[in-house]
Amino acid sequence: MEEKDIRNELASIRNIMERSSKFISLSGLSGILAGIYALIGAYLAYRLIYKGPTRIYDSLSIGTYPETITYLLIIAVAVLVASLITGFILSSRQAKRKGQPIWGKISQTLLFHMATPLVTGGLLILILLSRGYYGIVTPSTLIFYGLSLISASNFTFSDVKYLGILEIILGLIAACLPGYGLLFWAIGFGVLHIIYGSMMYLKYDK
Repeated sequence: MEEKDIRNELASIRNIMERSSKFISLSGLSGILAGIYALIGAYLAYRLIYKGPTRIYDSLSIGTYPETITYLLIIAVAVLVASLITGFILSSRQAKRKGQPIWGKISQTLLFHMATPLVTGGLLILILLSRGYYGIVTPSTLIFYGLSLISASNFTFSDVKYLGILEIILGLIAACLPGYGLLFWAIGFGVLHIIYGSMMYLKYDK
């Protein structure tokens, strides 16, 4: 058997093993769109916090604008839901094209390992909001999201791990610079997602 044939055979075996152990149908385009949704959400939040009749941001800590927290939560949930729906639709198409089930054992394992840090972080953030600790909400979202990506990276593309590391680093920096939470949120969930999604699209979606 020629060396070229051996390499092709090894590549085929590696591809089969990867398909059986990892979910390789994540869509890079969904990452780009999730980033765009996040930037739109950040813009709406900016208008709400900084462009109102008063400086709402300065008053959040003393609770004079509790309805603002509700509006911000609605924006955040809307961004999350839009991102999840888009990711599911585009990943389903990708899975069909690659012949991989969208809801198989691997995707279920991926979802579990990603959801555990996310749900934990989400509950903690709700507790922080209820107690008025608004300044550490953004760092918490970035850090727990980064942890969820690292946890899930063992069951999908390894590139996801590096996005998770960047999100954690950004969250730690945000914790050191209170008052710039919205900016870091826009960078972490907006800009990084667009960059990551573009790289994944060019690398795997083509």
